[in-house]
Amino acid sequence: MTSGNDCQPQTLTKPAFGEEALTELVDRVFGLKVVSIRPLPSYDDQNFHVHVSGNKGVAEGTADYVLKITNSEDSQQPDLIEVQTRAMMFLSAEGFPSAVPYLTKDGNIMSLESGGTGPGNKKYMVRLLTYLPGTPVAKIATNAQIFYEIGQLAARLDKALSEKFHHPSVRSLHRGQFIWNLANVPLLEQYVYALGQNEYRGVVEQVIEQFKGRVIPKLSSFQACINHGDLNDHNILVDSSSASLENPQYTVSGILDFSDMSYGYYVFEVAIAIMYMMIESPDPLGVGGHVLAGFESVMPLTEEERGALFLLVSGRFSQSLVIAAHTALLYPENKDYLMITAKTGWKHLMKMFEVGQEVVELTWFETAKAY
Repeated sequence: MTSGNDCQPQTLTKPAFGEEALTELVDRVFGLKVVSIRPLPSYDDQNFHVHVSGNKGVAEGTADYVLKITNSEDSQQPDLIEVQTRAMMFLSAEGFPSAVPYLTKDGNIMSLESGGTGPGNKKYMVRLLTYLPGTPVAKIATNAQIFYEIGQLAARLDKALSEKFHHPSVRSLHRGQFIWNLANVPLLEQYVYALGQNEYRGVVEQVIEQFKGRVIPKLSSFQACINHGDLNDHNILVDSSSASLENPQYTVSGILDFSDMSYGYYVFEVAIAIMYMMIESPDPLGVGGHVLAGFESVMPLTEEERGALFLLVSGRFSQSLVIAAHTALLYPENKDYLMITAKTGWKHLMKMFEVGQEVVELTWFETAKAY
């Protein structure tokens, strides 16, 4: 879920390539013949599941890929897309279930292409990524075991990126005004109008004020790292690793969408994971402890970081809900996908504030301690 020109989601130009143009593009750029193509949901890019036949390293027969066409604003930051793609390649080499790019005919990891049916002659960065098998967490009956695994994965991933990943353009991950970076919850003030006047807006304004007073001053004491930044219920794929239908055991089989990568803090990643896993649970307030336990088995948090968790989780709910409402006003045709989180998100955020920070944190910390 990127946001275009960092702090300006309103300038976004989502690509609008048709099937015929895409078939020609895949042949011309990657030297592969499209057998079939179907759209995949996306916030502000265009994604397709393509089934191809071809040469150049494709095994006999056919293969599956994801064709990713980045929106025109983010496409103007080739260094950033390069770093995100190299990070995926690095993680795959480190044993993480991450996609890797299929190289263009010229041997590059991406290609800048013009086209689509949008206004003007805009250019879009195009990549062909390996297709990862598995079911999104959003489509399974979740349990404590998978929440723990996801917490552990989030910490391992950030740790590997922060300690071992090197690239000449890694500085491009310092995205000061990036709307999805958790440090930038105060930037939501310019978009709350999209909520109208109601109790939801009141809670978001409360989150922003408390965030400015109680989280921002402490950021410099948090443990810094590179964040994936969007480990949500649609970006994590799982496979069932047991035959038991009553109590299935899951393993993570895919990590998708690195377009929100930026420099941040370890505690941001666990807060983001907690927030999105809450959406998928019949016991949302109980989720945090399992995710936290998995995360801290790799990367223990400080007392200060733990003390900020409630507001960080509330801040991510606010980001997701406010930016979705704002973007849905601009792109009503994509409203169903944009508002996925809103279906249960508002209910969870309101419940957190109704129950209160002390009780919610006690629930999380007691659960984590039981591990």
